[in-house]
Amino acid sequence: MARIEPYRDVLAGVFRKSFPDKATPNTRRNTQITTPRLTQNPISSHPTFSNGKTKMPIWVDADACPVPVKEILCRAAERWKITTTFIANHVIRLPPSPFIKARQVMQGFDVADNEIVEQLSQGDLVITQDIPLAADAIEKGADVFNPRGVAFTRENIRQRLAMRNFMEEMRNAGQVTGGPSEFSQSDRKHFADQLDRWLQKNTRPSG
Repeated sequence: MARIEPYRDVLAGVFRKSFPDKATPNTRRNTQITTPRLTQNPISSHPTFSNGKTKMPIWVDADACPVPVKEILCRAAERWKITTTFIANHVIRLPPSPFIKARQVMQGFDVADNEIVEQLSQGDLVITQDIPLAADAIEKGADVFNPRGVAFTRENIRQRLAMRNFMEEMRNAGQVTGGPSEFSQSDRKHFADQLDRWLQKNTRPSG
């Protein structure tokens, strides 16, 4: 895969051109999304702990989720007794558990992504490597990070979208080939650590 450094100045220009003030063009959906912001969603009916703290569920974009990440999420769901839902357009094999759910949606462009956005509530956690989905989830007030444990936030999502769109244009022009690096043990550990920090902050383990 071509290195990004040679395109650093070009990327800066693309970012300024793509996101001058308020609107962020979303080329994948051909729609305009506003600057990600927290919204005042109604209080959800999520289950609570005995101390009254809400159990915020986890939503997983499972179509391209690495197997090690699925295993980490399933173990965490059992330990923390937190509902974790894997959404994909194909059959997903998961261990039996009242806290682990699989939802298969119809084949189609963005069907799984739209299902996640429709179902999530403010404060939920979304696991995805899809940048436009991450932007939509952030706009609804969700926490988001990818299978490598990299957090998407209101502060960095516009730049992530700009880079994604730029690299897509470069690939379409044949100037960049290949894809991301292989999922590594370091990625696995980084994701597990990030998930543990989120769980420590938002829930408490059973027992």
